Amino acid sequence: MKTPKISEAVVRRLPIYLRFLNELSKNHVQTVSSQDLGQKLDLNPAQIRKDLAYFGEFGKKGIGYDVDYLIEKIRQILKLDKVIPVGLVGAGNLGRALCNYNAYLKDNMKIVAVFDAHDSKVGESINNLKVKPMKELKTTVEAHRIRIGIITVPAVEAQQVANQFVEAGVEAILNFAPIIIKVPADVRVHHADFTTELQSLAYYLEDEADK
Repeated sequence: MKTPKISEAVVRRLPIYLRFLNELSKNHVQTVSSQDLGQKLDLNPAQIRKDLAYFGEFGKKGIGYDVDYLIEKIRQILKLDKVIPVGLVGAGNLGRALCNYNAYLKDNMKIVAVFDAHDSKVGESINNLKVKPMKELKTTVEAHRIRIGIITVPAVEAQQVANQFVEAGVEAILNFAPIIIKVPADVRVHHADFTTELQSLAYYLEDEADK
């Protein structure tokens, strides 16, 4: 029997469920229904049930989902039940903010190395991580078994950084540079472009004349 192909939309919703479930757990909520999840997350409860059913039967009819059990299962699905080492290139303001946020999260996705091409940044300390020169990227990725790379450099430098990550053996890249980078088919890339997100939000603003 073939395993159904899971769409990217489903995978992207799982962290949203996980974040809300973690909040429920912190507030000592033991069970939650798909109706409650849908209402709080502004999603169709049927869609939530369908998303979770791709991976197994986690709920009980008339009772709902056990919050802590569902947290455990979603973490397993997202491979967050084991430490995933992450490397970041670009020790500017955004890179520093991401390192600080990652340390605050105390999650299993750990930024374990930071790199920069500029000598003025090399040697600086960010959350007990010393910024390394780019020439050490490959050996560091191999030594720490880094699986995900984050790019927070200017657009003109992004493709070169991506090439170095790929050569070093990373399996996935999160790109914050405002440019589409090219990588082999076996390397997954997600683009986080603040500009396009802001521009798309602008579409939904009321015209000044309508106010």
